[in-house]
Amino acid sequence: MTEAAPGTGFESHVVEVRAHGRYLLRPALGAAAGILVGFHGYMESAEPHLDALATIPGSASWNAVAVDALHAFYARSSGSGRVVRGWLTSDLRSEAIADNVRYIGGVLDAVRARCGWRLPVVLLGFSQGASMAWRAAVLAGHEIAALAALAGDVPPELAELPAPTPFPRRALIARGADDNWYDAAKLDADRARLAGRGIELEALVFPGGHEWSDGFRGAVSRLLAEVAAQAERDATATR
Repeated sequence: MTEAAPGTGFESHVVEVRAHGRYLLRPALGAAAGILVGFHGYMESAEPHLDALATIPGSASWNAVAVDALHAFYARSSGSGRVVRGWLTSDLRSEAIADNVRYIGGVLDAVRARCGWRLPVVLLGFSQGASMAWRAAVLAGHEIAALAALAGDVPPELAELPAPTPFPRRALIARGADDNWYDAAKLDADRARLAGRGIELEALVFPGGHEWSDGFRGAVSRLLAEVAAQAERDATATR
């Protein structure tokens, strides 16, 4: 690909390269009900996100996965030299989306091969990770039973995909009432984007800001229980 750079005296070229990413897996206690895959927010990483997944009631019976975003950088503002990550910037955005979708598809391949292909998969994303969770659910080539998105929007380009494009059967979209980034207008826009996709949709507004809350954890806990129950019914019907 060549990008025009008028008046600069040079050409801009893009080269596709191989990269490596990392995910963390916390196996379920006992027989697994499913696979819960989480996507952290901007300037976060997989380790604290995996801990956040563990605060969801009932999540111990699920194989929990936290995916590290590919782009790593130092959180210099903290003074600690801590490595944090982000999913996208405005630079080479379409290429980065394709790279991330391919990467997440590989993560799902590896996790499902290890944990079991028949287990239902639920994706959960926070903030910037919510948008990536939606892209993964729709574009990564895996059947997703449900998705929970906290404080992050549905990517507008997904709304332009043709109607037969598979979306998750269930979805939870949530925001804090005082969240000035993922505000009420964005939540309403997401509901409009998802209309007509055949999704069993729950929209949650809880007291608080751009953050996790007990209300959100409880809603995700109920969603996981519903997905597990549906998977058991489906398995019984095929026996």
